[in-house]
Amino acid sequence: MAKINVLPKYIADLIAAGEVVERPSSVVKEAVENSIDAGATIITVEIQHGGITYIRVTDNGCGILREDIRNAFVSHATSKIAKQEDLDAIGTLGFRGEALASVSAVSRVEVLTKAGEESIGTHYRIEGGDEILLDDAGCPDGTTLIVRDLFFNTPARMKFLKKDVSEANAVAGVMDRVALSHPEISFRFIRDGKETLLTPGDGKLSSAIYAVFGKEFASSLIPLDYTLNGVSAKGYISKPVYARANRNMQMFFLNSRLVKTQTGSAALSESYKNSIMAGKFPACVINLTVPNETVDVNVHPSKLEVRFANEKAIYDCIYYGVKNALSRDEERPQVDLGKVTGTRFAKPQVFTPEKAEQISFQPKKTEEVKPFTPPVKKSEPVMRQPVVAYNPQPQTDTFVPKPKITVYTPPQEEKKEVIPVIEKKITEEEIPIVKTEEVKTEVIQIKEEVKIPDFRIIGEAFKTYIFVECEGKMMIIDKHAAHERMIYNELKNRTDGIYMQSLMIPVTVTLSKEEYDVIINNLDLLEKAGFSVESFGTGSVIVRECPSVIEANDIESILTETAGYLMHNKNELISEKLDWIFHSSACRAAIKAGDKTNPYELEKFTEKLLSDDSVRYCPHGRPVLAELTKRELEKFFGRIQ
Repeated sequence: MAKINVLPKYIADLIAAGEVVERPSSVVKEAVENSIDAGATIITVEIQHGGITYIRVTDNGCGILREDIRNAFVSHATSKIAKQEDLDAIGTLGFRGEALASVSAVSRVEVLTKAGEESIGTHYRIEGGDEILLDDAGCPDGTTLIVRDLFFNTPARMKFLKKDVSEANAVAGVMDRVALSHPEISFRFIRDGKETLLTPGDGKLSSAIYAVFGKEFASSLIPLDYTLNGVSAKGYISKPVYARANRNMQMFFLNSRLVKTQTGSAALSESYKNSIMAGKFPACVINLTVPNETVDVNVHPSKLEVRFANEKAIYDCIYYGVKNALSRDEERPQVDLGKVTGTRFAKPQVFTPEKAEQISFQPKKTEEVKPFTPPVKKSEPVMRQPVVAYNPQPQTDTFVPKPKITVYTPPQEEKKEVIPVIEKKITEEEIPIVKTEEVKTEVIQIKEEVKIPDFRIIGEAFKTYIFVECEGKMMIIDKHAAHERMIYNELKNRTDGIYMQSLMIPVTVTLSKEEYDVIINNLDLLEKAGFSVESFGTGSVIVRECPSVIEANDIESILTETAGYLMHNKNELISEKLDWIFHSSACRAAIKAGDKTNPYELEKFTEKLLSDDSVRYCPHGRPVLAELTKRELEKFFGRIQ
């Protein structure tokens, strides 16, 4: 266990200002990083009410000596660095010595710790920066940090905290990233008494990915292992067919530290060029290993941004490494029908002449049929009967019932009792006065029939643009833009609700913890847009219903796009958010450029377009059609001046 020392002022001034503790996830991040630096192989994190009321981090690391326990909660006290030169090659996650001091200043902190060389542990309590207790404790080697009542003495900062669910999801996101950066450590996360994450700690990144994101996401990845110019890139990248709508699932680690690098994102996108659709982004979990002296992590308070000594080496390693991984995975998928079992999809048997000789066919034996002889009683005299030719028939077990004879009986008419009617003259005085209420009449407006002009479809160019002759003009229609506008109008203008379809097989969507949180907090908005979404465990949702115009294959991309939009536009009005979802859904559901369309569909499509004057621009503002008059054509070809 390295000794914890208070840094001199001149060294403390060289350190970038530390990140202020602003929410429970930042407390968990700092505590877990300290456990990793302490050499722990098993780390357990437990929170309650989003971590606002209770956080517990337990590890089996080296522990803290009793003589250093007070210094651990002093600002700029650390065992990671001791002199100025240590800042040039930082190899630990933490180095500033501000985490515990910042946490203890705004919460009630309790520590149980024991170093390997000590015979008894230490129990230490500090609240709001004031020491409360320092005593002996019986505990195993390692450290347990308990944080209660975060911001109990700063109510102004407490008001900026979000719901318990959102804060808990932020903590879960921290645990996911830490687990992916250190697959050799077994992480356990307990949320309100329920275990939501458990990694095996076997050192395999694939096992950590499986534990964090599930089987479906893990099966869509390609292994990456490449070294170039002293830079090593190891991890996994997604297959091109599993590209996503945003970069939220791109995770880069530098020497097992989560970082944000535009260089890495640019190299990854460039390596996937011509392999995925425009507007799509690959997912990845890549750990870059470089010498500590070639990178500066003392740049940003959150330690997420770093500065490279040679960014070109980072770019080249990622670019060529991903290219090689993609080239190895260019095999076509094979379908083995022999693996399908069951009565409907059983593998057909092939009969060869050799197998046919082994099969002997024997006809079914039938019993010998004897002619029928009528029995004769001995006691009665035999009477002579006229000779009749009789052809005996074989006996069968088939029972032939005798036909039933029903006698038709005509229905009898019911006798009705005739009641004599006595006519009575009513005088004017006996006529009752009936009060008539004012009847409200509702005026029904009959929509006038839209007159569709005569048109003739000339043809279609590039399977994208429809050429139509109409009233002395030639129109060029962009069928994708027009269809997109039609669907958008149908979704937005429906007053009786959006037509929703129940999916026979619900669609499960794997999301990052930030995406999952924003989707769960906007379930009512998604329901108004026609999507029935439910939580399917931490980090994934299940879609059971969607608008009738949407195909099941587009649900995942629509949901991930919506999550990315909602994350960056939280303050937008609900109507604007709903409008954006309609845009995205219409774009996905519309016919694509290059899709084949038969003549009948072209005619009906054009007829619908000409009958609706609102379909002139797509939801993104692009024109739907362009017109060219006969005069303009004649002028172009020099027929007129």
